Amino acid sequence: MAFGCAVQARSRAGLDSRGRLEAVIATATMDEAQRSAWCREKGAFPSALVQWRERGMAALAQPEEARAMPLETRQDRRRIKELEKDLRRKEKALAETTALLVLSKKLAAIVPPGGDE
Repeated sequence: MAFGCAVQARSRAGLDSRGRLEAVIATATMDEAQRSAWCREKGAFPSALVQWRERGMAALAQPEEARAMPLETRQDRRRIKELEKDLRRKEKALAETTALLVLSKKLAAIVPPGGDE
């Protein structure tokens, strides 16, 4: 996909992240007049270019540990799913135990211990 096509196709709705990166790269070497002309032609604002550049730099400044890898997120989601399943099982067992305890107390209140009648 050519750069011009991506900008023209999404100029009114905004650019996707790839288009924003391409716009920042394309305008990086331009002076102010060229950048303004480029923005008028493509339907972008010069302030948006500055904002996109700053956001990109901020994202690159984050430590690698903060940027999740797809494999790690998949493994994390799988682990969370397993833990939630285990938690549901334990909650059901606790509810069953509680119900049995309540029933045994009610039975003890109705039938006194050691009373064979």
